[in-house]
Amino acid sequence: MELKDVDLNLLVVFEHLLRERTVSGAARTLNLSQPAVSNALARLRRMFDDELFVRSSKGMLPTPLAQDLAEPVAYALESLQVALSQKVSFDPLRSERSFRIAMTDIGEVHFIPRLMGALRERAPGVAVATVRNTAVDLASEMSLGKIDLAVGPLPELGSEFFQRRLFRQRYVCMFRPGHALDKRTVSRSDFEGAEHVVVTAAGTGHARVDEILAQRGVQRKIRLRVPHFAALADIVASTDLVATVTETFARRSAAYFGLRHIPHPIDLPEIQINLFWHARYHRDPANQWLRNEFVGLFSD
Repeated sequence: MELKDVDLNLLVVFEHLLRERTVSGAARTLNLSQPAVSNALARLRRMFDDELFVRSSKGMLPTPLAQDLAEPVAYALESLQVALSQKVSFDPLRSERSFRIAMTDIGEVHFIPRLMGALRERAPGVAVATVRNTAVDLASEMSLGKIDLAVGPLPELGSEFFQRRLFRQRYVCMFRPGHALDKRTVSRSDFEGAEHVVVTAAGTGHARVDEILAQRGVQRKIRLRVPHFAALADIVASTDLVATVTETFARRSAAYFGLRHIPHPIDLPEIQINLFWHARYHRDPANQWLRNEFVGLFSD
């Protein structure tokens, strides 16, 4: 097959079928009829002599050949789009775009209030949706443009991603006022003697803390495990349980729940929070604008 034999419009349909996994979804996003998309898929199948997509209970799944074609086709179309759109800019004051950002629930606590406050003034029509990075194939979703940015310690995002450090922070020990640890000096034995609540945030950088404590032989009396940070401050405020959390989370919990925190009695490494975006969207004006908002609001 030679390039002159390829209809560019068919490749556009191919990429949308990869994203949507249904003919109806691709037709809707392309503003075409379903028969038109079905006809394009039939032509694609003849052109590549492959089914490309097969029906399943989870939608139309790509064949191995379609998976092999996904990245080069995406890069080719994105490069062409960038070349054709060099003079196109992003106007946040007029835009009604919806951005999707991957972050943890503790990330939502730290980033979303300030971000939405800024957008209210600078981009009143822009909407934001958050998604858990552990709930999706993050690298794939970002490469396809389904997720615009990701925030956190995400070592699994490889060389096809750009990243920018936002800030570093330390871990602290958080508890209610009047707790036995609420004193000037807390030893390792004091820490081990307390009862603990642990957030089992698998797939996040915070899970690394539990690994480090275990490696150092720290023996905690874990009375409660929860899957997220959402209720952690409420739990700590109404019990004698102790939590190991980031300092930014502890400060916010102190402001809203009156909780106390101290430097952690175990020497834990600081955690670095980075902003990630896929190389395909490095020059995309909308993505650039949102990245600049994050850096301006949260970078140290």
